[in-house]
Amino acid sequence: MELFKSDRTEPLAWRMQPRCLEEFIGQSHILANGKPLREAIERDAIVSLILYGPPGTGKTALAHIIARKTQAGFEAMNAVTSGVADIKEALKKARKTGRTILFIDEIHRFNKLQQDALLPDVENGTVTLIGASTQNPFFAIIPALSSRSMIFQLFPLSESEIKVLIKRALQDRTHGFGELEIKMEPDALDFIATASEGDARKALNSLEMGVFIIKSTDKNIYDMSLAREVLQKKSLYYSEDEHYDTISAFIKSMRGGDPDAVLYWLAKMIEAGEDPLYIARRIVICASEDVGNADPRALQLAVAALHAVEAIGMPEGRIALAQSAIYITMAPKSNASYKGIENALSNVREERLSRVPDHLKSTGYKGASRLGSGTGYKYPHNYKDHYVDQQYYTNNKLFFFPSESGYEKLFRKRLSKRRSKQ
Repeated sequence: MELFKSDRTEPLAWRMQPRCLEEFIGQSHILANGKPLREAIERDAIVSLILYGPPGTGKTALAHIIARKTQAGFEAMNAVTSGVADIKEALKKARKTGRTILFIDEIHRFNKLQQDALLPDVENGTVTLIGASTQNPFFAIIPALSSRSMIFQLFPLSESEIKVLIKRALQDRTHGFGELEIKMEPDALDFIATASEGDARKALNSLEMGVFIIKSTDKNIYDMSLAREVLQKKSLYYSEDEHYDTISAFIKSMRGGDPDAVLYWLAKMIEAGEDPLYIARRIVICASEDVGNADPRALQLAVAALHAVEAIGMPEGRIALAQSAIYITMAPKSNASYKGIENALSNVREERLSRVPDHLKSTGYKGASRLGSGTGYKYPHNYKDHYVDQQYYTNNKLFFFPSESGYEKLFRKRLSKRRSKQ
């Protein structure tokens, strides 16, 4: 199959692709013996599927294994370089040749129109679609297409699995560097396995770059200094769903009171290049939603951090973000204000609207008194403790239930006393 031929001029990561399932490393949750996907591949009974996961986890390699295994026709394209015309040509060919597997790498890069073009032939079975995506298919793939496909998530490889791949490449005399007899020091192997973040391609690229450097010297040792040289800066995988998952973990860690987790997720977002103003806005929301009046200073500090980031930018803005996030994390918690407005909104949307009582109506216009507006209103400052019992709306349903946490404990005591008189 010409598409998958390799020679020594191709990158190591391409040359070291597994040729069969027995050579495939990782993803045992979907490829272990007896798992449905493995059974389907071995029996050549593949249905349309989407392989979803970070770079370097084996999506394309798995599609190539299927291509070697299947008796069906196999067409491959990359969504980065293909358009509707390419899709139509592939589908036209499939209609003539019969059963065909259509592999589309980076399928999330197809727009809605391009994805729509696939639907009829996927629906009627002209082609069996295999899509590879680094983006969550529930975000990136149109529902009509994802609902017609089985979705399998691939995860970053473990450090031990990365080490197996590196050692295999060092020993392989046909596709790897076995003939060079390079010795990799254990700490260098550990470093690459960790810094690769579960990305097999990144690990093999790091190995290959180091080998190129070694070949220009008179030694055959891959040591720690070389490993650090080829992996000067750790890169973070930060896709759209990572963006949402990480901010979710950040907020939930603030809500849950774990400052170490909060700082970790904050650091990850900062290092990945997340918009610091986006982070600051989420901290402001958390201050109101999860701390509320249990500690009103939390919102003040969160808003101050937002303004600080706007004024000074990054990297110094990270300090204000950390300060406000930690304060909210350690503050007493209450979602009474959040629940209160939700309760009131639900009532306004679903129940008959309450009219404004006459004594609360505006009196700031001529003739208001003739309509009875403001008549009977009691000015609270004229009474003891600046409070007087009077009706403020006709519904009389209760929406706000302060907690026993922090400053809200005073609210609860004060409100309980007032409500008992009503």
